[in-house]
Amino acid sequence: MQNLTTALVQCELAWEAPEDNRRQFSEIIAGIGGEPDLVVLPEMFTTGFSMNALANAEEPGGATEQWLREIARQRDCAVTGSIAVREGDAVYNRMLFATPGDCWHYDKRHLFRMAGEHKRYASGTERTIVHWRGWRILLQVCYDLRFPVFSRNRDDYDLAVYVANWPAARRQHWRSLLRARAIENMACVVGVNRVGSDAKGLDYSGDSMALAADGGVLADPGNENDTVSVELNGAALAEYRDRFPCQLDADAFQLEGVTYSS
Repeated sequence: MQNLTTALVQCELAWEAPEDNRRQFSEIIAGIGGEPDLVVLPEMFTTGFSMNALANAEEPGGATEQWLREIARQRDCAVTGSIAVREGDAVYNRMLFATPGDCWHYDKRHLFRMAGEHKRYASGTERTIVHWRGWRILLQVCYDLRFPVFSRNRDDYDLAVYVANWPAARRQHWRSLLRARAIENMACVVGVNRVGSDAKGLDYSGDSMALAADGGVLADPGNENDTVSVELNGAALAEYRDRFPCQLDADAFQLEGVTYSS
C-alpha cells in the first residue's frame, strides 16, 4: 500500500456564502505545496453549520460539486468535504469525495438533534467507503464520531475521514474520540474541523488531527487558520496490523437499516 499525502484545511467559514467560501478554498488549495493525494475540507464548508437547509441546498451535480471536480482535476488529487444537497423533498448533509474522474458521496447518518439538524435534514442509510490510490477510505461527518458501532472496521477500510463543525465547548470530546476511533479500528484517522465563530455565536477551536492506527498524532495544526500536510504511511499501517492483529478477534455484525458499500 502506497503512502497517501493528505492536506488538512482548517479555516474560518463565511456564513451562508458559497461563492465566497469556494473562492477562499480555491486560493488555499492552490497554495498547497507538493502533490497532495487527498485534500480534506470541513463539514458544510460552503455555508457553515446552517439549519436553513432548503435555502442553502444545491442540486446533485450543482455548483459546488462541479467546483470540487475541477479542483481535483487541476491538482490531480481527491478533495472532500460536506455541503447541503437536495434530492426530491429531502435535504442531506452530504459529504462529497471528488477525484479527477468521479465523485462519490456519503449522507450524514447521525444528525445533531441539539441543533435541530434532525428536523431539517434527512438521515443517510449507506455506510460509504471509497477506494483511492490503494487506500480504502471511510467517509464520516461530525456527530457520527460519537457512534462507534457505525464506524466499526469490518476489515474494509484503512482510513476514516471525519469532517466537522465541532464547537470549542466540546473540543476535548472531539480530540479524545478521534484517537479512540483510530485505536479501536486499527486504522488511520483524519479529522478536519473549522475555526472562528459562526452567525449563531458558536466558537470553533479547530483541533484538526491526523492519527496513526495506534493513536499516535501525525499532524495537529492547533487552533489557528492553517493548512497542514501529512504523509500517511501505508507500509507502517500494514506492519502494525500484522504485529498486533487484534482485528482478527473482532465481532462480526451488521446494522439493521444500513447498506454497506466497499
